[in-house]
Amino acid sequence: MRKKDNYVLDEEDEKLSCLFADLGMSKNLAKTLMYVSQVEECYGKDIERGTDLCQPEVSVAMQVMRKKGWIKKRDLKKKSKGRPVHIYKFTVDLPEIVKDLERQKMAEVESVKKDLSELKTLVEKIGSPS
Repeated sequence: MRKKDNYVLDEEDEKLSCLFADLGMSKNLAKTLMYVSQVEECYGKDIERGTDLCQPEVSVAMQVMRKKGWIKKRDLKKKSKGRPVHIYKFTVDLPEIVKDLERQKMAEVESVKKDLSELKTLVEKIGSPS
């Protein structure tokens, strides 16, 4: 990740987020994951600027990450009236997320293997018309 006024995803981060997306993660979630995993803590606005995503896209990604237990959110109350500002902190290691993704994909592979085996067995029972 490189820093301008704010951290932004670099070429390597983009490549990693594409790999996550290729494995079934949404691109917005993958980009958000890459950003949040590399900073101590951040505001939603930081993520928007650093990933080039809009607020609703970041919000959806953050909800997914919170449900999975990957981040924690805390609110910072403003001195003025209005909504509090959310501050996010990554709570797991990126390698742990990769391991979870690997387990999930391997379970999918095993399920496909089982289905193919069952399909073969059933097709063999039917036989081919003579």
